Amino acid sequence: MNKYFLVSGLLIGVLIVFSNLGAHEYTRTASYQKPSVRSAANFDKMMEVIMHKRCVNCHPAGDMPRQGEDSHLHYFGVQRGEDGQGLAGYACGSCHHEENNNYAGVPGAPHWGLAPASMAWEGKSKIEIATQMMDPTRNGGKNTQQILKHLTEDELVLWAWDPGVNDEGQPREKPPLSKEDWIATVKEWIRNGAIIPSE
Repeated sequence: MNKYFLVSGLLIGVLIVFSNLGAHEYTRTASYQKPSVRSAANFDKMMEVIMHKRCVNCHPAGDMPRQGEDSHLHYFGVQRGEDGQGLAGYACGSCHHEENNNYAGVPGAPHWGLAPASMAWEGKSKIEIATQMMDPTRNGGKNTQQILKHLTEDELVLWAWDPGVNDEGQPREKPPLSKEDWIATVKEWIRNGAIIPSE
């Protein structure tokens, strides 16, 4: 009789332990799902900006930048050049200075130039772009924190929210998020694991 109660007690104890483990596993998994959901939502908001013409024009598929609201090829046959700063005689800095020239309608920001060819975004899906952006073998060797700094502090990136006017004096279109929302969204996406959806 004592053995029966002892075995029964052990079995009940084992069941309680496994039941608690299951509950703990569920709680742990659920707590990890919340940041993932937030991160996915922030991913979509972030990519709306990254796929906007203000960004993609300087991340072209070929060696010619795009420009304008219709993303036409850059006037004068401007080319990438070895360092993304144009060719001799047609260097980006010849026309694009460190700030907008609203008299001539020429945009400007520090280190104006094309993104590296390995960071071409034109014609790619948001998942392809994000995967490329976070890959150190294609993003210039940047780690996550360096990408965060680039996206939220680089003056050329932030120019998108101060794009000036075109040669007809019309204001250029800004990205779909405010600069403040953009910075907060990128920071939260990275803080929550920089999760890129699989589809």
